[in-house]
Amino acid sequence: MKLGFIGLGIMGAPMAGHLLAGGHEVFAFSRSGVPAGVLEQGAKACASPAEVAQQADIIFTMVPDTPHVEDVLFGQQGVAKGLSAGKTVVDMSSISPIATKEFAAKINALGCDYLDAPVSGGEVGAKAASLTIMVGGSEATFHKVQPLFALMGKNITLIGDNGSGQTCKVANQIVVALNIEAVGEALLFAAKAGADPAKVRQALMGGLATSRILELHGERMIKRTFNPGFRIELHQKDLNLALEGAKAMGLSLPNTASTQQLMSSCVANGGAGWDHSGLVRALEIAANFQISPTPANPSAV
Repeated sequence: MKLGFIGLGIMGAPMAGHLLAGGHEVFAFSRSGVPAGVLEQGAKACASPAEVAQQADIIFTMVPDTPHVEDVLFGQQGVAKGLSAGKTVVDMSSISPIATKEFAAKINALGCDYLDAPVSGGEVGAKAASLTIMVGGSEATFHKVQPLFALMGKNITLIGDNGSGQTCKVANQIVVALNIEAVGEALLFAAKAGADPAKVRQALMGGLATSRILELHGERMIKRTFNPGFRIELHQKDLNLALEGAKAMGLSLPNTASTQQLMSSCVANGGAGWDHSGLVRALEIAANFQISPTPANPSAV
């Protein structure tokens, strides 16, 4: 099958690689250039998103934020300029559910199908092809693309109509952010009280408090490995989407709001590019205490 992939960063590159490994022809574009490793796997570099759309039948996008998706799709050399009736656009970025519905309507008006399919699992999941993929769109289009999703992920769910995938991803990001914050508080409390945070984490892993966040991000907090991963500035963007949506619906999300403020503190202290486990640094700064000493060659702080 002729596929397109636009956005080949730490997530997009391994995802495109899995499509290539699955025997598909991939036409690729990335603002910073198609990575050498993806080219070596057989991807064909294109000069613009429009060229990708001209060459491919199904076009995947994986870029940072709503304005980037809008530019990739509808910019001067955007995907829309290269589409012809019957093609499919699959946006796997994490963006505004409201904007997603607008983008889908514009693509549908060109005689093409649209899926929003944001992912969870981070760089580790992208490399291992174990991503969770949350899909919004028609059932027929989902079933057409599902074998391709299966090359990139394990837990693949059609949530509902366009925008539903992005709504699910925002909910996911609320859960992840608040869990990171809770793990940070717990380990900070334990360390300040004089307990070994590594042993506390090990003990908690065997009880009801266990989670992937405690397993992966708790270890990052203890070992001070805050290189991304998933950047704080991107998770901050996702929580902004949650709070904007909550305001529009008249909902109160107090813990989401407070966790967003902690992320803002990290950004103010130079941590926009830290892994989101670095959220613990905001708690540590407020406490004037670190969970564990900074190593001689720290990754972020």
